[in-house]
Amino acid sequence: MTIARLEPRRFSPSLPHARGPLSHAVVAALRDAATPAVPPEDGDPYGEDLQLALYVLYELHYQGFDGVDDDREWDPALLALRRALEDRFHTALRADVPVAGTSAREALDELQVEPVADDGTGVSHFLKDQGRLEHLREYAALRSLYHLKEADPHAWVIPRLHGRAKAAMAAVEFDEFGAGRAEEIHAGLYADLMRDLGLDTAYGHYLEAAPAALLATVNLMSLFGLHRSLRGALTGHFAAVEVTSSPGSRRLAEALRRVGAGEAATRFYEEHVVADAVHEQVVRHEVVGGLLESEPGLEEDIVFGIRATGFLEDRLAARLLKAWREGRTALRTGPLPLRQASRATDGEHGPGTT
Repeated sequence: MTIARLEPRRFSPSLPHARGPLSHAVVAALRDAATPAVPPEDGDPYGEDLQLALYVLYELHYQGFDGVDDDREWDPALLALRRALEDRFHTALRADVPVAGTSAREALDELQVEPVADDGTGVSHFLKDQGRLEHLREYAALRSLYHLKEADPHAWVIPRLHGRAKAAMAAVEFDEFGAGRAEEIHAGLYADLMRDLGLDTAYGHYLEAAPAALLATVNLMSLFGLHRSLRGALTGHFAAVEVTSSPGSRRLAEALRRVGAGEAATRFYEEHVVADAVHEQVVRHEVVGGLLESEPGLEEDIVFGIRATGFLEDRLAARLLKAWREGRTALRTGPLPLRQASRATDGEHGPGTT
């Protein structure tokens, strides 16, 4: 059994290449504090430029970037720019995600249709039934932008909850962070999965490869997590993740076994099959139920969090499946080599790696 271990965080990742005027302005301002952060121009709220700019600004609250002073996290000009960008993202989501007339219970029950209707249209169905090793490696590389900081965005909600909801949320997060055992931290298990697949496991490495549809799924968590006013939406997001995780993880574990991946690769998803089946019930009845008991006015936001999660995941799935079915890579940077050497195996952990 491989022992889960995250790479030492001796280096932060490098700033990425810009994808347009917004991300160029953000990257330039972070490289040189004297460069003003310009206000956003009109553009696609789900597009490459805005999503990368927002991701970079949010990342200042996680691991930061090589050569960027930690104090820039609270730079007033950058915060103002971030607020303008996330307002556009948030406004678009509110317009595209219907919530009126739906209870939190109904929204969660809708998610149960996915495991039952095994119609093969989802990413995990595709990977289980016909995915090749290169598809699974691309999927793992892209998902690393969240899974190497798994559960971190949701931890922001704990100080904003009360009573049952707080206690239950802390209990679930405790499991996500290894239940007191460093070798069981889920982010570390994911690093083992990547290492088994010959992927680079250092934080931030696959940012350049990730399309906007992937960045948006990660940005959603940061948007919800960094705003107390969106605590209900973050709770809904967390509930959506836990309710859908167990059946999806089972399919992904089967996919990895089918292509001959090792035990370390399958362990990450096998762990989630068991753990998230339990977490689902705790989140449904104690986290969501407890929050509604103490703050019933947040129900619509909980529904928004659940449905916004599904909306962005569906957009990502469409992007991935279209590329794979057309025989193309889903990565912006081109296909991964069949066996990419991981610096985890030779002890090198330079900047700009994940």
